[in-house]
Amino acid sequence: AGTAGPVVSFAAPRSEVDSPGSFHAAFTLVSSLVSLVPPLYPWDIALCATGTAVACENALVLAVLFYTPSLRAPMFLLIGSLALADLLAGLGLVVNFTVQYLLQPPNAAVALSAAGLLLTAFSASVCSLLAITIDRYLSLYNALTYHTERTLSFTCAMLLLMWLLCLGVGLLPLLGWNCLRDQATCSVLRPVTKDNAAVLAVTFLLLFALMLQLYLQICRIAFRHAQQIAVQHQFIATAQATSTRKGLSTLSFILGTFALCWIPFAIYSLVADSSYPAVYTYSLALPAACNSLINPVIYAFRNPDIQKSLWLACCGCIPSTFSSRPRTSSDV
Repeated sequence: AGTAGPVVSFAAPRSEVDSPGSFHAAFTLVSSLVSLVPPLYPWDIALCATGTAVACENALVLAVLFYTPSLRAPMFLLIGSLALADLLAGLGLVVNFTVQYLLQPPNAAVALSAAGLLLTAFSASVCSLLAITIDRYLSLYNALTYHTERTLSFTCAMLLLMWLLCLGVGLLPLLGWNCLRDQATCSVLRPVTKDNAAVLAVTFLLLFALMLQLYLQICRIAFRHAQQIAVQHQFIATAQATSTRKGLSTLSFILGTFALCWIPFAIYSLVADSSYPAVYTYSLALPAACNSLINPVIYAFRNPDIQKSLWLACCGCIPSTFSSRPRTSSDV
């Protein structure tokens, strides 16, 4: 037979595959590639799945607010700010999962950027919750002058200032306040330092104390208004008691959900460091992330105006129950 030309083949000759040296080299190559990929933990999958659900849910809220011209009041701007913060938090969880498992070898700048996104988003989420609490308090405390004082431009300016402050918090790891050079200074959330985590935890606890105080004042004002309305319209005592119980249950649900989701993680971040088992951090960080999944249910989907917009977007009609729903003092 004549001499054959070169033949391209994706399969190696059997003699080479069967040789011990070639098999050992192939096994070494595959082992080195597998060793570059970190083990996939179920907690990281749960956080990524939660982040995806958070992003989708809050994207729906933002879409409703954006495409409904009637939802342009200051209250809806605050709800939109909360939805945007939670949307970014969900995206940050997905980005963090991508950086940790799909970006190999890991890049320090990308990891710091992902951490900064999470810090900015969750800080803006907590601050937006505080802004909503303050807005609800002012709407009851200064009921006569509320609509003239809380203008759209004033609310936009306050939200812009708040977001700039939260952005500054998120930039701290990128500006050098991180533990990449000294692992001993790491907190339970790498690459955030223990000092940075302690400052954030103490600030959060102070903000929660302020929210608790404001909601107690809201509760007192709402109950006083309910009593005055009951006297003026000669309601029976049971009707006024029902309204009081409804307002108390609403406030308890809001504060209880926020406290259960965030306070354990804040206290743990304050006292723990990177030497603690990672499972503790995961088990407390997941409920904190789930708070961004609950926020749209509490602050957006319970609102009658947003409910009307959702009904119109989904089925093109509004149920008869929404036609003339009066707002009471328990709607806090």
